[in-house]
Amino acid sequence: MLGAGRPLGLLLAVSLVAGCGLPRSGPNKGEILSGSVDRSGNALIIEVDDAVTRATTQDPALSFTTGFLNAGLTGSDTVRAGDTLSLQIWENVDDGLLSNQGQSITALDEIQVDGAGFIFVPYAGRIKAAGNTPEGIRRLITDKLSAQTPDPQVVVRRLAGDGATVSLIGGVGGQGVYPIERPTRTLTAMLAQAGGVTIAPEIAQVTVIRGAHSGRIWLEDLYENPELDIALRGGDRILVEEDRRTFTALGATGGQSRVQFTTQTISAVEAIATVGGLNPGLADPTGVFVLREEEEHIVEALTGGDVVGPQRVAYVLNLTDPNGIFIAKDFQIRDEDTVYVTEAPYSQFVKVLSAIVAPLTSVNTIDQLASGN
Repeated sequence: MLGAGRPLGLLLAVSLVAGCGLPRSGPNKGEILSGSVDRSGNALIIEVDDAVTRATTQDPALSFTTGFLNAGLTGSDTVRAGDTLSLQIWENVDDGLLSNQGQSITALDEIQVDGAGFIFVPYAGRIKAAGNTPEGIRRLITDKLSAQTPDPQVVVRRLAGDGATVSLIGGVGGQGVYPIERPTRTLTAMLAQAGGVTIAPEIAQVTVIRGAHSGRIWLEDLYENPELDIALRGGDRILVEEDRRTFTALGATGGQSRVQFTTQTISAVEAIATVGGLNPGLADPTGVFVLREEEEHIVEALTGGDVVGPQRVAYVLNLTDPNGIFIAKDFQIRDEDTVYVTEAPYSQFVKVLSAIVAPLTSVNTIDQLASGN
Protein backbone atom coordinates (compact mmCIF):
# COMPACT_ATOMS: atom_id res chain seq x y z
CA MET A 1 0.00 0.00 0.00
CA LEU A 2 2.86 2.34 0.75
CA GLY A 3 4.52 1.70 -2.62
CA ALA A 4 1.28 2.34 -4.50
CA GLY A 5 0.55 5.55 -2.66
CA ARG A 6 3.80 7.28 -3.56
CA PRO A 7 3.43 6.98 -7.34
CA LEU A 8 -0.13 8.16 -6.93
CA GLY A 9 1.09 11.20 -4.99
CA LEU A 10 3.76 11.92 -7.62
CA LEU A 11 1.21 11.75 -10.42
CA LEU A 12 -1.08 14.06 -8.47
CA ALA A 13 1.73 16.59 -7.88
CA VAL A 14 2.80 16.62 -11.53
CA SER A 15 -0.78 17.08 -12.67
CA LEU A 16 -1.23 19.99 -10.29
CA VAL A 17 1.92 21.72 -11.59
CA ALA A 18 0.96 21.10 -15.20
CA GLY A 19 -2.61 22.22 -14.68
CA CYS A 20 -1.93 25.61 -13.13
CA GLY A 21 0.64 28.30 -13.93
CA LEU A 22 3.29 29.01 -11.34
CA PRO A 23 3.43 32.58 -10.01
CA ARG A 24 6.01 34.82 -11.66
CA SER A 25 6.73 38.54 -12.08
CA GLY A 26 6.00 38.67 -15.82
CA PRO A 27 7.04 37.27 -19.20
CA ASN A 28 10.39 35.56 -19.54
CA LYS A 29 13.09 36.49 -22.01
CA GLY A 30 11.92 34.06 -24.66
CA GLU A 31 8.34 35.29 -24.50
CA ILE A 32 9.42 38.90 -24.99
CA LEU A 33 11.67 37.97 -27.91
CA SER A 34 8.76 36.09 -29.49
CA GLY A 35 6.87 39.40 -29.63
CA SER A 36 9.35 40.89 -32.09
CA VAL A 37 8.05 42.33 -35.34
CA ASP A 38 10.28 39.76 -37.05
CA ARG A 39 8.01 37.13 -35.56
CA SER A 40 4.73 38.90 -36.35
CA GLY A 41 4.79 40.77 -33.02
CA ASN A 42 4.35 44.49 -32.43
CA ALA A 43 7.68 45.55 -30.91
CA LEU A 44 11.18 46.06 -32.23
CA ILE A 45 13.78 44.04 -30.32
CA ILE A 46 17.16 45.78 -30.37
CA GLU A 47 20.25 44.46 -28.62
CA VAL A 48 22.13 47.34 -27.04
CA ASP A 49 25.74 47.93 -28.06
CA ASP A 50 27.95 51.00 -28.22
CA ALA A 51 26.39 52.15 -31.51
CA VAL A 52 22.85 51.87 -30.11
CA THR A 53 23.91 53.74 -26.99
CA ARG A 54 25.30 56.62 -29.05
CA ALA A 55 22.21 56.77 -31.28
CA THR A 56 19.76 56.86 -28.37
CA THR A 57 21.64 59.25 -26.08
CA GLN A 58 19.79 62.51 -25.55
CA ASP A 59 20.97 65.26 -23.24
CA PRO A 60 17.96 66.71 -21.38
CA ALA A 61 19.04 70.18 -22.47
CA LEU A 62 16.81 73.05 -21.46
CA SER A 63 17.42 76.64 -22.47
CA PHE A 64 15.86 80.02 -23.11
CA THR A 65 14.98 81.29 -26.58
CA THR A 66 16.91 84.14 -28.17
CA GLY A 67 14.09 86.50 -27.20
CA PHE A 68 14.89 85.90 -23.53
CA LEU A 69 18.66 85.79 -23.98
CA ASN A 70 18.90 89.02 -25.99
CA ALA A 71 16.72 91.17 -23.73
CA GLY A 72 18.73 93.93 -22.11
CA LEU A 73 18.60 94.99 -18.50
CA THR A 74 15.63 97.12 -17.57
CA GLY A 75 15.82 99.99 -15.12
CA SER A 76 14.21 99.70 -11.72
CA ASP A 77 12.29 102.93 -12.43
CA THR A 78 10.62 101.78 -15.63
CA VAL A 79 7.14 103.27 -16.00
CA ARG A 80 4.19 100.97 -16.57
CA ALA A 81 0.57 101.39 -17.64
CA GLY A 82 -1.48 102.60 -14.69
CA ASP A 83 1.36 104.53 -13.06
CA THR A 84 0.75 108.14 -12.04
CA LEU A 85 3.28 110.79 -13.04
CA SER A 86 3.96 114.37 -12.02
CA LEU A 87 5.35 116.92 -14.53
CA GLN A 88 6.88 120.33 -13.93
CA ILE A 89 7.75 122.50 -16.93
CA TRP A 90 9.77 125.72 -16.86
CA GLU A 91 9.64 128.04 -19.85
CA ASN A 92 12.28 130.66 -20.59
CA VAL A 93 9.75 133.35 -21.57
CA ASP A 94 7.28 135.51 -19.67
CA ASP A 95 4.30 134.47 -21.80
CA GLY A 96 4.81 130.73 -22.21
CA LEU A 97 2.74 128.07 -23.89
CA LEU A 98 1.63 126.48 -20.66
CA SER A 99 2.30 128.98 -17.90
CA ASN A 100 -0.01 131.75 -16.74
CA GLN A 101 0.85 135.43 -17.21
CA GLY A 102 3.82 136.32 -15.05
CA GLN A 103 4.70 132.75 -14.19
CA SER A 104 7.41 130.60 -15.73
CA ILE A 105 6.53 127.21 -14.23
CA THR A 106 3.66 124.86 -14.98
CA ALA A 107 2.77 121.90 -12.79
CA LEU A 108 0.86 118.95 -14.25
CA ASP A 109 0.08 116.67 -11.32
CA GLU A 110 -1.37 113.17 -11.35
CA ILE A 111 -1.16 112.30 -15.03
CA GLN A 112 -2.04 108.64 -15.31
CA VAL A 113 -0.47 106.40 -17.92
CA ASP A 114 -3.33 104.91 -19.91
CA GLY A 115 -3.82 101.24 -20.78
CA ALA A 116 -1.95 101.67 -24.04
CA GLY A 117 1.02 103.13 -22.18
CA PHE A 118 0.64 106.81 -23.23
CA ILE A 119 0.21 110.15 -21.48
CA PHE A 120 -1.03 113.41 -23.00
CA VAL A 121 0.95 116.62 -22.51
CA PRO A 122 -0.48 119.88 -23.93
CA TYR A 123 1.44 121.06 -27.01
CA ALA A 124 3.61 117.94 -26.87
CA GLY A 125 0.80 115.50 -27.70
CA ARG A 126 0.70 111.80 -26.85
CA ILE A 127 3.93 110.58 -25.31
CA LYS A 128 4.85 106.90 -24.98
CA ALA A 129 5.47 106.47 -21.25
CA ALA A 130 5.15 102.74 -20.52
CA GLY A 131 8.45 100.91 -20.90
CA ASN A 132 10.34 104.18 -20.53
CA THR A 133 12.04 105.77 -17.56
CA PRO A 134 11.13 109.20 -16.12
CA GLU A 135 14.37 110.49 -17.64
CA GLY A 136 13.43 109.09 -21.04
CA ILE A 137 9.97 110.67 -20.82
CA ARG A 138 11.58 113.99 -19.84
CA ARG A 139 13.69 113.97 -22.98
CA LEU A 140 10.72 113.14 -25.20
CA ILE A 141 8.64 116.00 -23.79
CA THR A 142 11.57 118.43 -24.00
CA ASP A 143 12.13 117.60 -27.67
CA LYS A 144 8.45 118.09 -28.47
CA LEU A 145 8.22 121.46 -26.70
CA SER A 146 11.55 122.84 -27.93
CA ALA A 147 10.07 123.57 -31.33
CA GLN A 148 7.42 125.81 -29.73
CA THR A 149 9.05 127.45 -26.71
CA PRO A 150 12.74 128.28 -26.21
CA ASP A 151 14.84 126.02 -23.97
CA PRO A 152 12.06 124.33 -21.90
CA GLN A 153 13.13 122.59 -18.68
CA VAL A 154 11.11 119.51 -17.73
CA VAL A 155 11.04 117.39 -14.56
CA VAL A 156 9.19 114.04 -14.51
CA ARG A 157 8.54 112.01 -11.36
CA ARG A 158 6.54 108.88 -10.71
CA LEU A 159 4.07 109.56 -7.92
CA ALA A 160 2.38 106.18 -7.65
CA GLY A 161 2.40 102.75 -9.21
CA ASP A 162 4.05 99.44 -8.57
CA GLY A 163 6.58 99.82 -11.31
CA ALA A 164 8.08 96.63 -12.69
CA THR A 165 7.43 93.53 -10.56
CA VAL A 166 7.77 89.78 -10.98
CA SER A 167 6.08 86.91 -9.17
CA LEU A 168 7.90 83.86 -7.81
CA ILE A 169 6.19 80.60 -6.90
CA GLY A 170 7.22 77.01 -6.21
CA GLY A 171 10.39 75.85 -4.53
CA VAL A 172 11.79 79.17 -3.31
CA GLY A 173 12.38 80.42 0.20
CA GLY A 174 9.72 83.10 -0.04
CA GLN A 175 6.96 83.04 -2.64
CA GLY A 176 5.50 86.41 -3.58
CA VAL A 177 5.62 89.49 -5.78
CA TYR A 178 8.95 91.30 -5.91
CA PRO A 179 9.87 94.64 -7.49
CA ILE A 180 12.63 94.76 -10.09
CA GLU A 181 15.20 96.96 -8.43
CA ARG A 182 18.75 97.75 -9.44
CA PRO A 183 20.26 94.78 -7.50
CA THR A 184 17.57 92.32 -8.69
CA ARG A 185 17.33 92.91 -12.41
CA THR A 186 18.50 89.40 -13.38
CA LEU A 187 17.10 85.93 -12.75
CA THR A 188 19.73 84.68 -10.28
CA ALA A 189 19.57 87.90 -8.27
CA MET A 190 15.79 87.67 -8.02
CA LEU A 191 15.96 84.02 -6.92
CA ALA A 192 18.39 85.05 -4.20
CA GLN A 193 16.07 87.88 -3.16
CA ALA A 194 13.27 85.33 -2.75
CA GLY A 195 15.31 83.27 -0.31
CA GLY A 196 17.00 80.97 -2.78
CA VAL A 197 15.85 77.63 -4.17
CA THR A 198 14.71 75.01 -1.66
CA ILE A 199 14.75 72.06 -4.10
CA ALA A 200 17.84 69.86 -4.58
CA PRO A 201 19.88 71.61 -7.31
CA GLU A 202 20.30 68.37 -9.30
CA ILE A 203 16.58 68.16 -10.07
CA ALA A 204 15.51 71.81 -9.85
CA GLN A 205 14.10 73.47 -12.98
CA VAL A 206 13.37 77.17 -13.40
CA THR A 207 10.63 78.33 -15.77
CA VAL A 208 10.15 81.97 -16.77
CA ILE A 209 6.79 82.90 -18.30
CA ARG A 210 6.69 86.20 -20.17
CA GLY A 211 3.37 86.97 -21.82
CA ALA A 212 2.63 84.18 -24.30
CA HIS A 213 6.21 82.89 -24.22
CA SER A 214 8.06 80.74 -21.73
CA GLY A 215 11.51 79.26 -21.25
CA ARG A 216 12.83 76.59 -18.90
CA ILE A 217 16.33 75.71 -17.71
CA TRP A 218 18.07 73.52 -15.16
CA LEU A 219 19.12 75.40 -12.04
CA GLU A 220 22.62 73.90 -12.28
CA ASP A 221 22.95 75.17 -15.87
CA LEU A 222 21.84 78.63 -14.77
CA TYR A 223 24.75 78.95 -12.36
CA GLU A 224 27.28 77.27 -14.66
CA ASN A 225 26.43 79.39 -17.72
CA PRO A 226 26.29 83.17 -17.05
CA GLU A 227 24.65 83.81 -20.42
CA LEU A 228 21.49 82.09 -19.12
CA ASP A 229 21.13 84.68 -16.34
CA ILE A 230 18.53 86.64 -18.29
CA ALA A 231 17.31 90.15 -17.63
CA LEU A 232 13.84 90.26 -16.10
CA ARG A 233 10.81 92.20 -17.31
CA GLY A 234 7.82 93.53 -15.44
CA GLY A 235 5.09 90.91 -15.28
CA ASP A 236 7.46 87.92 -15.53
CA ARG A 237 6.31 84.83 -13.65
CA ILE A 238 9.05 82.57 -12.29
CA LEU A 239 8.26 78.97 -11.35
CA VAL A 240 10.76 76.72 -9.56
CA GLU A 241 9.83 73.04 -9.47
CA GLU A 242 11.27 69.53 -9.29
CA ASP A 243 12.04 67.47 -12.36
CA ARG A 244 8.89 65.46 -13.09
CA ARG A 245 10.48 62.66 -15.13
CA THR A 246 9.99 59.09 -13.91
CA PHE A 247 10.72 55.51 -14.94
CA THR A 248 9.10 52.25 -13.85
CA ALA A 249 11.04 49.23 -12.57
CA LEU A 250 9.41 45.79 -12.83
CA GLY A 251 10.36 42.13 -12.70
CA ALA A 252 13.15 40.41 -10.82
CA THR A 253 14.58 43.46 -9.10
CA GLY A 254 15.03 44.36 -5.46
CA GLY A 255 11.86 46.46 -5.65
CA GLN A 256 9.15 47.20 -8.18
CA SER A 257 8.04 50.82 -8.27
CA ARG A 258 7.71 54.06 -10.17
CA VAL A 259 10.89 56.04 -9.60
CA GLN A 260 11.53 59.76 -9.95
CA PHE A 261 14.74 60.94 -11.56
CA THR A 262 17.25 62.20 -9.01
CA THR A 263 19.77 63.61 -11.51
CA GLN A 264 19.62 65.15 -14.97
CA THR A 265 20.66 61.83 -16.52
CA ILE A 266 20.39 58.26 -15.22
CA SER A 267 21.88 55.14 -16.77
CA ALA A 268 20.40 51.64 -16.91
CA VAL A 269 22.84 50.48 -14.22
CA GLU A 270 21.89 53.40 -11.97
CA ALA A 271 18.18 52.74 -12.54
CA ILE A 272 18.55 49.09 -11.50
CA ALA A 273 20.64 50.04 -8.48
CA THR A 274 18.01 52.60 -7.43
CA VAL A 275 15.45 49.81 -6.88
CA GLY A 276 17.82 47.46 -5.05
CA GLY A 277 19.63 45.81 -7.97
CA LEU A 278 18.91 42.42 -9.52
CA ASN A 279 17.21 39.83 -7.36
CA PRO A 280 20.00 37.23 -6.97
CA GLY A 281 17.56 34.35 -6.62
CA LEU A 282 15.36 35.22 -9.60
CA ALA A 283 16.96 37.58 -12.13
CA ASP A 284 18.26 36.65 -15.55
CA PRO A 285 21.16 39.06 -16.20
CA THR A 286 21.02 38.25 -19.91
CA GLY A 287 17.41 39.46 -20.08
CA VAL A 288 17.33 43.06 -18.87
CA PHE A 289 14.90 45.04 -21.03
CA VAL A 290 14.23 48.76 -21.40
CA LEU A 291 10.77 49.23 -22.91
CA ARG A 292 10.17 52.54 -24.66
CA GLU A 293 8.02 54.41 -27.14
CA GLU A 294 10.98 55.44 -29.25
CA GLU A 295 11.10 58.53 -31.44
CA GLU A 296 10.72 58.13 -35.17
CA HIS A 297 14.11 59.51 -36.23
CA ILE A 298 15.99 57.32 -33.75
CA VAL A 299 14.25 54.16 -34.98
CA GLU A 300 15.11 55.09 -38.56
CA ALA A 301 18.74 55.61 -37.58
CA LEU A 302 18.87 52.25 -35.82
CA THR A 303 17.04 50.17 -38.44
CA GLY A 304 17.81 52.03 -41.65
CA GLY A 305 14.13 51.85 -42.61
CA ASP A 306 11.30 54.35 -42.91
CA VAL A 307 8.81 54.46 -40.05
CA VAL A 308 5.87 56.66 -39.23
CA GLY A 309 5.51 57.99 -35.72
CA PRO A 310 6.89 56.62 -32.43
CA GLN A 311 7.58 52.89 -32.30
CA ARG A 312 7.49 50.32 -29.50
CA VAL A 313 11.05 49.22 -28.84
CA ALA A 314 12.41 46.66 -26.38
CA TYR A 315 16.12 47.30 -25.82
CA VAL A 316 17.95 44.19 -24.57
CA LEU A 317 20.90 44.46 -22.18
CA ASN A 318 23.08 41.44 -21.46
CA LEU A 319 24.94 42.13 -18.24
CA THR A 320 26.97 38.91 -18.55
CA ASP A 321 28.79 40.14 -21.65
CA PRO A 322 32.38 41.26 -20.99
CA ASN A 323 31.35 44.76 -22.04
CA GLY A 324 27.76 44.48 -20.81
CA ILE A 325 28.10 46.48 -17.60
CA PHE A 326 29.92 49.29 -19.38
CA ILE A 327 27.24 49.46 -22.07
CA ALA A 328 24.53 49.54 -19.40
CA LYS A 329 26.41 52.37 -17.67
CA ASP A 330 26.29 54.40 -20.90
CA PHE A 331 22.72 53.57 -21.93
CA GLN A 332 20.47 56.41 -20.77
CA ILE A 333 17.04 55.90 -19.26
CA ARG A 334 14.45 58.40 -20.44
CA ASP A 335 11.15 59.70 -19.13
CA GLU A 336 8.37 57.06 -18.99
CA ASP A 337 10.74 54.15 -19.68
CA THR A 338 10.04 50.73 -18.16
CA VAL A 339 13.03 48.77 -16.91
CA TYR A 340 12.02 45.11 -16.81
CA VAL A 341 14.25 42.29 -15.55
CA THR A 342 13.20 38.79 -16.58
CA GLU A 343 13.42 35.72 -14.37
CA ALA A 344 16.11 33.14 -15.02
CA PRO A 345 15.03 29.69 -16.29
CA TYR A 346 16.66 28.20 -13.19
CA SER A 347 14.27 30.12 -10.95
CA GLN A 348 11.32 28.60 -12.79
CA PHE A 349 12.85 25.14 -12.37
CA VAL A 350 13.20 25.73 -8.65
CA LYS A 351 9.56 26.82 -8.47
CA VAL A 352 8.44 23.67 -10.33
CA LEU A 353 10.58 21.49 -8.10
CA SER A 354 9.20 23.16 -4.98
CA ALA A 355 5.66 22.74 -6.26
CA ILE A 356 6.30 19.00 -6.77
CA VAL A 357 8.18 18.35 -3.54
CA ALA A 358 5.58 20.02 -1.34
CA PRO A 359 2.69 17.74 -2.41
CA LEU A 360 5.00 14.66 -2.19
CA THR A 361 5.88 15.58 1.37
CA SER A 362 2.20 15.78 2.17
CA VAL A 363 1.51 12.40 0.48
CA ASN A 364 4.37 10.78 2.40
CA THR A 365 2.93 12.10 5.63
CA ILE A 366 -0.47 10.65 4.76
CA ASP A 367 1.13 7.28 3.95
CA GLN A 368 2.91 7.25 7.26
CA LEU A 369 -0.29 8.01 9.11
CA ALA A 370 -2.18 5.35 7.18
CA SER A 371 0.45 2.70 7.92
CA GLY A 372 0.49 3.62 11.57
CA ASN A 373 4.14 4.78 11.57
